[in-house]
Amino acid sequence: MNLNSLFGLEGRVALVTGGSRGIGAMIVEGYLAAGIERVYISARKVDQVEAAVARFGPKVIGLPMDISTVEGCRALAAEIGAREEKLDILVNNAGAAWGEPYESFGESGWDKVMDLNVKSLFFLTQALTPKLKAAGSFERPAKVINIASIDGLKINPWETYSYQASKAAVIHLTRRLAAELARQNVLVSGIAPGAFQSDMNKAARDFGDQVGKNIPFPRIGTTEDMAGLAVFLAARSGDYIVGETIACDGGIVNASLPGNTIEA
Repeated sequence: MNLNSLFGLEGRVALVTGGSRGIGAMIVEGYLAAGIERVYISARKVDQVEAAVARFGPKVIGLPMDISTVEGCRALAAEIGAREEKLDILVNNAGAAWGEPYESFGESGWDKVMDLNVKSLFFLTQALTPKLKAAGSFERPAKVINIASIDGLKINPWETYSYQASKAAVIHLTRRLAAELARQNVLVSGIAPGAFQSDMNKAARDFGDQVGKNIPFPRIGTTEDMAGLAVFLAARSGDYIVGETIACDGGIVNASLPGNTIEA
């Protein structure tokens, strides 16, 4: 057994949405370490995309785009199609969150989160399926990896109603997409992150040590934690993981004792 072929990504091409920062950037870093040929990253803010490309180097190609609409998803897919004959790996990581008291929680906060976290994930995957099928074979399937959240597996104490509902939807949508695409040599799986430093998780970003004390394995997640799982799912090592969303959270979902209060 060759570990380089088991966990390597040589010769593969990936797209990571929201890849300019946070969890998306952690995944990009892992793919580069695993020897990937090229990684496209998309995000809405041009300056953040340009900064990430400058940081990561020539294997990373920035495509600044807003994929919060179906038209945006199709435009990004068309741009990939103009540049590549096939796409080996799609990481649906772009997401939004919204917090507001229950009594005043508005339609705009609901629609913004649902549109980007759920609708765009579906329509971008749909638009890129021909390129994924072109890359995939029975011996070397293409991969779709959806980034959910442990908030889709358990509730948290924050009033992020649309975010929590959207991530539960992503987890179930991952199963349904997997059922549709597996026999077409495109395998769909997911990651449910816990407490990782990002602009979306300000508690972990700003108070990491304090948050970590409340986690069964008492620390927040690192770049290596996220990168390792993302590489595992994308490489040969993940070829028998289909429809599953794996919690990457230090045990918050599955190893917390009753009565513990964990705010990730």
